[in-house]
Amino acid sequence: MPEKTLSLALRLCLGALALAAIGTQLSVHIQYSFNVVNFFSFFTNLSNLLAATVLLFGAFQLMAHRRPTALGDLFRGAAVTQMAVVDIVYAVWLRVVDLGARRPWVSRVLHTVMPIAVVLEWRVVPPQTKLRFKQLLQVQIFPRLCGLHVNSGSHDRLVSVSIFNPENVGGYAGVAAYSAAIAAVCFVISWLLFKSANKLNRIIQAKAQSPAFPLRRAPECRQS
Repeated sequence: MPEKTLSLALRLCLGALALAAIGTQLSVHIQYSFNVVNFFSFFTNLSNLLAATVLLFGAFQLMAHRRPTALGDLFRGAAVTQMAVVDIVYAVWLRVVDLGARRPWVSRVLHTVMPIAVVLEWRVVPPQTKLRFKQLLQVQIFPRLCGLHVNSGSHDRLVSVSIFNPENVGGYAGVAAYSAAIAAVCFVISWLLFKSANKLNRIIQAKAQSPAFPLRRAPECRQS
């Protein structure tokens, strides 16, 4: 199977899988009369929605034979960073926590399958534009906004066991400590992802510029 066809199929399947999981959980959320606004306040749900959008848009670009843009690569980098953070936070802090009405297969898809698949896809098909420090800082904006929203107290409690609930982490000092730790993890992950992508991109470009079969000099003809 050609590389382009495989990438197209993976992006379509992964995007559809994420939307199916989010749609299923949203229906459960509504069934239990939970606050729909709160559903879209979960960092996991927002990150998976962004990842699904980026994947499906990338599939559309492949079908339309369009080259990725710098803005598209920026959003892709943001999605991959956030999904990696989702996986790490879930594995370190939330794996043993009861997530309430969330369906087990949905939790597995959103917290584990999608993050791993998105990061691998980033490694296999790195962005074509060079990602600079300015883009690295821009990637940090969305997670910071989510943290401010969750900690603002302007909405109902997202989940009683949330690591952003002062009652569960020893007060607001605990919330601040968790927020700082997640912010640091987010920055380190995005730096590593950007660095690896730029390195892979340089390798790919170097291979494209070098001939597949280096030319050899023809043997000199000597007169006897």
